[in-house]
Amino acid sequence: MAKNDVKLLGAWPSPYVLRARIALNIKSVKYEFLAETMAPKSELLLQSNPVYKKIPVLIHGDKPICESLVIVQYIDEAWTSGPSILPSDPCDRAIHRFWAVYLDETWFPTMRGLLAVQGEETKPLMDQLSEGIVLLEEAFGKCSKGKAFFGGDGIGYLDIAFGCFLGWLRVSEKITGLKLLDEAKTPRLVKWAESFCADAAVKGIMPETDKLLEFAKVLAAKMRGGPPKN
Repeated sequence: MAKNDVKLLGAWPSPYVLRARIALNIKSVKYEFLAETMAPKSELLLQSNPVYKKIPVLIHGDKPICESLVIVQYIDEAWTSGPSILPSDPCDRAIHRFWAVYLDETWFPTMRGLLAVQGEETKPLMDQLSEGIVLLEEAFGKCSKGKAFFGGDGIGYLDIAFGCFLGWLRVSEKITGLKLLDEAKTPRLVKWAESFCADAAVKGIMPETDKLLEFAKVLAAKMRGGPPKN
């Protein structure tokens, strides 16, 4: 399929957009990346996702697909020639989806909340994130079955669902001075994170930590109603 038949509407700092990009890379799908400024939202975005008006949006031919995890599953089903992203076993698929929902509905919203607070107010949130990381360390042991990724030998659905947040995790560590991925508490996730970021499907599109940190400062200032702090 020609590159211009597949378009991805998104923005570089978005972990949800990163999910779609990783999935497309795993399947070796050529695509056109359309940068969305969000201020104001483009007419293409409003037409393609009239319900939520959010990125990412995958446009395959003339058909828009919305919501990052839905997009990842669509890519897995639409391009069957590449490595499978979702597990083949129904129980394994259900477990991966469970943790993906946990990440989106509980864990990452807590991390996003760090941008709205400062000083001592960050500690309770980091404690919650650390508790979640310990749970994910345990989940990795069960899902990976002793291999390098949640998905086994290669990056899978839960790897993408969690790994897309690694850039923001590093930003959170820099902002607070506290470690979330720790060799003593989460040795398997530390190794997994290194393997994930070094993978060919991820390397080159994972946002640089310092660049993402500068973006986070601007975003945090907007949330707090003040100028960015260095």
